Amino acid sequence: MNDTIAPEKGSSPEAIENHYGTGNEYFALWLGNAMAYSCALWDENDPDQSLDDAQMAKILHHCDESHARDGKHVLDIGCGWGGVMQHLVDHYNVGSVTGLTLSDSQKEWVDNKNDKRVESRLESWKDHKPKNTYDAIISIGAFEHFAKLGMSGEEKIAAYREFFLKCHSWLQPRSYLSLQTVAYGNSLTEDFDKFISSEIFQETDTPKLHEIAAGCERLFEVVRLRNDRDDYRRTLRAWYTNLRANRERAVELQGEKEVKRFERYLRLMAYMFEVGGLDLHRITLRRIDDPK
Repeated sequence: MNDTIAPEKGSSPEAIENHYGTGNEYFALWLGNAMAYSCALWDENDPDQSLDDAQMAKILHHCDESHARDGKHVLDIGCGWGGVMQHLVDHYNVGSVTGLTLSDSQKEWVDNKNDKRVESRLESWKDHKPKNTYDAIISIGAFEHFAKLGMSGEEKIAAYREFFLKCHSWLQPRSYLSLQTVAYGNSLTEDFDKFISSEIFQETDTPKLHEIAAGCERLFEVVRLRNDRDDYRRTLRAWYTNLRANRERAVELQGEKEVKRFERYLRLMAYMFEVGGLDLHRITLRRIDDPK
């Protein structure tokens, strides 16, 4: 087992805030009531399904796959605006949820709800030191930020292994990690769009599926894996439609240049998922309690 820790890290707090720092009101214009900035889970048999319903289906999926029900303590890595955390304490009888984010605006959003069962920390998973072990871990849309462009495959695997080692040490025996991440599909690292890497998600390189598998080898058993790339195409199209419908207010908040930047980003990413350049993996992982 190679537990080498990568010398390089993923996206910095500055790079994350460069994107999310555009403000909560701006994102609320097009993310929908769920305030979920990750791929929804759509019903392919329901073309009229709303974005909010599809986002709730995604939340339910991860709550169930993580086996979080009735847990004393649950961790949400990359908690965003707290939708998963709130659902866990309101509907799954979870005692407390700790959420990690690198965005000041997201933390402010969560803290304003003033729910003592929910704790939002402005903290990287690399620096997290839990007070207690967790009964379940959920991480949606954060994993794709754990490596930087320019890192070798070995460095990326080492960075991912550091993440899985920490999750393994934080979890109770026989517990689960429910993971959702963008990954390379039928494309190569050199195909990574320069506009996305320089203006949208700085300091970020997406994983390949084999790198995820190598990172968690003999730490977590892959129980289920699904590739829902068309769900992300549909999600991005819904966001784009919402942004266009609220464009006047968006321009008032952020200016014409910024809105055009996001419109280009949403269209481009939807195309990448449509043609299979990018995949969307939902992975159910069970802790291997006694790795050999």
